[in-house]
Amino acid sequence: MAKSKHNFCVIMAGGIGARFWPMSRTSHPKQFIDILGTGETLIQQTYQRFKRICPKENIYIVTNEIYNDLVREQIPELAPQQILLEPSRRNTAPCIAYANYCILARDPDARIVVAPSDHIILNEPLFLQNILSALEAASENDWLLTLGLRPSRPDTGYGYIQYMEEKTNVYPKEKHIKKVKTFTEKPNLELAETFLKCGDFLWNSGIFIWSLKSIMKAFNQFLPEVDILFKQGTGKYGTAAEKEFISNTYAVCKSISIDYGVMEPATNVYVLAADFGWSDLGTWGSLYENRPRDNNGNTVVGKNVMIYESTNCIVNMPNEKVVVLEGLNDYIVVDSDNVLLVCRKSDEQQIRQYVNDVMLEKGEKYV
Repeated sequence: MAKSKHNFCVIMAGGIGARFWPMSRTSHPKQFIDILGTGETLIQQTYQRFKRICPKENIYIVTNEIYNDLVREQIPELAPQQILLEPSRRNTAPCIAYANYCILARDPDARIVVAPSDHIILNEPLFLQNILSALEAASENDWLLTLGLRPSRPDTGYGYIQYMEEKTNVYPKEKHIKKVKTFTEKPNLELAETFLKCGDFLWNSGIFIWSLKSIMKAFNQFLPEVDILFKQGTGKYGTAAEKEFISNTYAVCKSISIDYGVMEPATNVYVLAADFGWSDLGTWGSLYENRPRDNNGNTVVGKNVMIYESTNCIVNMPNEKVVVLEGLNDYIVVDSDNVLLVCRKSDEQQIRQYVNDVMLEKGEKYV
């Protein structure tokens, strides 16, 4: 199945990337930054990737309304109705429900891939082949599919998916599609190590594939209170009345993730076990894994950084600033605008807490 007129993509781009603070800020989060120095921001890379399997008019970006200008500036070929603006953050289920009804107004036979805007994909041809296989399976079955990645380490930053070992393939065209047994949120290290030894656990990529019919049926069954709100906008999507309707809807819609609201209670959930070189680029540590390092294991951005007796550090500095670092091992050192962060790599999960503390004590201009 090549690029089909029924292939749609929904790119979720509303997060603020708090774990990448202080480089990622509320006003300019990580998906709009060229974080790897490739010449393209993460959202531009994601858009270009999906344009290879979806007609460009079938790609929707769901983001917070404060990022409308950033999206239009970075992907100027998008039509205004392809940018779905959320007035407030309500997690992933409402944003998917919003996109469902926009797509329904255009193509009831749509099959959809839903993906975050800030992932790194190292082997794009294999990734797109996996997505096309999953789209084909979704068009032939009433399934909710997700992509799962073979874990390479007991990472506590990812959710995990356990699949069932069947004697026969559940989908003969793609032997790597398995029925899901359980979802587990981010585990502690001991549990993550157990998952790795079991061999039937995958990292949850947060990338979903389904037909429009299947996901709307699932919303109707598991999140009817969310579905009914967006259903009331039928006839308004893609028109001048959409903005006011969405503003009123988000004011009363509950905040819930698609994982918790639909994928966990559903019984028709399948996973495609894949290995295309992936990172959700959720933390400084994941960036460290994906950037070139010097002989001492340091990865440095900044033209005037001088390092002595330091190993395995992540350093991000403005080009115009001369920086001298000495005697640091396994540290994150980031200078961005009016904030300097210095913390151990092992403590990077605390960055969200630092952001909250800074906002409370010093004010929003620092986050």
